[in-house]
Amino acid sequence: MTQTVTALYDSYDDAVSAVDALEAYGVPHADISMVSNNVDNRYDKDRPTKAAEDAGKGAGVGATVGGIGGLLAGLGLLAIPGIGPVVAGGWLVATVAGAAAGAVVGGAAGGLVGSLTKAGVPERDAHFYAEGVRRGGTLVTARVDDSRVAAARDILERYKWVDPAVRGAAYRQGGWTEFDETAPPYTPEQVAAERARYTDARL
Repeated sequence: MTQTVTALYDSYDDAVSAVDALEAYGVPHADISMVSNNVDNRYDKDRPTKAAEDAGKGAGVGATVGGIGGLLAGLGLLAIPGIGPVVAGGWLVATVAGAAAGAVVGGAAGGLVGSLTKAGVPERDAHFYAEGVRRGGTLVTARVDDSRVAAARDILERYKWVDPAVRGAAYRQGGWTEFDETAPPYTPEQVAAERARYTDARL
């Protein structure tokens, strides 16, 4: 049996380090996914590559972010309602985006929250993770055998992960209740302010 382990990061670089560590541990890149906010266009929109086409088959991936191996070689760009532009790749993205390559993701059942819950993530956590990406974060999700769950979680938590209980409480103190895909995506200025707030406070 397999389980889904998930972590949110304020820093894309920390998320990349976590993905690299998972792959070094032996988790196949086909079982790892990444979704990172790209509203500020931090990542290159390079031409599609064969690696991206293979990794993102049916994943709604438009252009790719190239230059690195494993899962990261197949990252591409798409848009998710309520979040906006993201850099994403992996099995979870295929369930989010459906079969229409380059299309905008639509429908609550096929959105990020729905895809996470179908993968076994508790709904409350799924809403938090989607909101975390909306606010500028990067989500890493992996499917691992039961015997490797503890080690995989330890790897994810090694790279400045965001504690859902602590950050979720901070969100709720600000009036947030759940992710709303009909809400407007954060602007680049809002994302920058959010990243600075939590990077400084480490909440």
